[in-house]
Amino acid sequence: MKVNFTETVLRDANQSLIATRMPIEKFREILPTLDKAGYYSLECWGGATFDSCLRYLNEDPWERLRTIRAACPNTKLQMLLRGQNLLGYKHYPDDVVRKFVELSVKNGIDIIRIFDALNDLRNIRVAVDQTIKSGAIASGAISYTTSPVHTLENYVKLCKEMKEMGCQTICIKDMAGVITPKETYDLVSAIKNALPDMPLILHTHCTTGMAFMSVIKAVEAGCDIIDTATSCFSGGTSQPATETVYDALEQMGYELSLDRKVLKEVNDFFKPIRDEYLASGLLKPKAMATDTDALTYKVPGGMLSNLMAQLEAMNALDRLDEALIETPKVREDLGYPPLVTPMSQMVGVQAATNVLVGERYKNVSKEVKAYLRGEYGKAPGKVNEALQKQVLGDEQPVTCRYADLLEPEFEKTKAKLGDIAKCDEDVLSYIAFPQVAEKFFEARRAKEENVAKYTIVEA
Repeated sequence: MKVNFTETVLRDANQSLIATRMPIEKFREILPTLDKAGYYSLECWGGATFDSCLRYLNEDPWERLRTIRAACPNTKLQMLLRGQNLLGYKHYPDDVVRKFVELSVKNGIDIIRIFDALNDLRNIRVAVDQTIKSGAIASGAISYTTSPVHTLENYVKLCKEMKEMGCQTICIKDMAGVITPKETYDLVSAIKNALPDMPLILHTHCTTGMAFMSVIKAVEAGCDIIDTATSCFSGGTSQPATETVYDALEQMGYELSLDRKVLKEVNDFFKPIRDEYLASGLLKPKAMATDTDALTYKVPGGMLSNLMAQLEAMNALDRLDEALIETPKVREDLGYPPLVTPMSQMVGVQAATNVLVGERYKNVSKEVKAYLRGEYGKAPGKVNEALQKQVLGDEQPVTCRYADLLEPEFEKTKAKLGDIAKCDEDVLSYIAFPQVAEKFFEARRAKEENVAKYTIVEA
């Protein structure tokens, strides 16, 4: 049996450990080497990379993607897409979703891993359809969590529905690193028994210490592709180490396509970068440690770091344990949503607010209100009726796919921006993050004017 690897150092490992703060100049030089490693794919875009490029790194995320594509012609490039949320935190109209997917593929993406935070498949259908029409691989992802309503039967049902809508691969996306070896083996076996010809992927995190064991059990149960990170950017809130998993599976007799010498080159390149982030404090030792509390609270690493930052900003970091205890209670009230973006942020902020205010739901965020109105989709389980009544009053929640209520937005925004947007990609950047993109466009224009002025003087 052959096992393939997706390398995550350019996206999720970077996102999980250093909040997606690695500029392309840090890794541009190693891209041709990454292209020789034999990975099934390089996960390099989507998730928080888009927001971070514009907000913190002063980079055009589209140009970043084109640069990686040019340097890695032989390896499939992969991105993470939040279904109807795209890369933002709200639902967008179908015309925007289709345009975003179309241009992602045009700029270099080969595989789009598409998920919905609630596993409401109505919210991934348009993105899946457009991915296939654009000539890329649509990889449907189930947001894995445990609760009274998240059962093997329901997960298998989701996978069957994903196949019916056209997904060419399926990923078990365990964003909190809570899937145990037994749960992994049972789930992979159940999906493989139901869909034997469907390539299956496991994506997990080392947060709780389960990941290395779970990856091995996944492969034993028939998993085809696993997500790993080069070892110096592995562990903690990141993925299992590529080299370690490779060596273990090779000794077990599995067919692998990676070049071990190239893997060492990749890791040697990133080691000083890792050390630099450790020295600066951006990479915190806590993010690299094992935290078994996540098995209780189901809190992903990114959500934990956000929660800590929120409390620290309010001089209340000493109340982190209270906020963590409150988190599963809020999650239950909201019908057991998987804690993945944007639900993880919504649940975490509400839990922290409940603790700091001293009264549960005295202040309810606008995002949670929108969730209770049905704007994010159908809750996996039963929502606390008293809470919903408190927030909505006599207003009835939305039961249709929320995007069906949204007016087309792309052409209208393009006309509004005029010359501010140089291309359709700029329009999409603005739609996703209006204020952040506007500042980026202004800075870009100022830089171009300075370059032009300098060129004229030199001439």
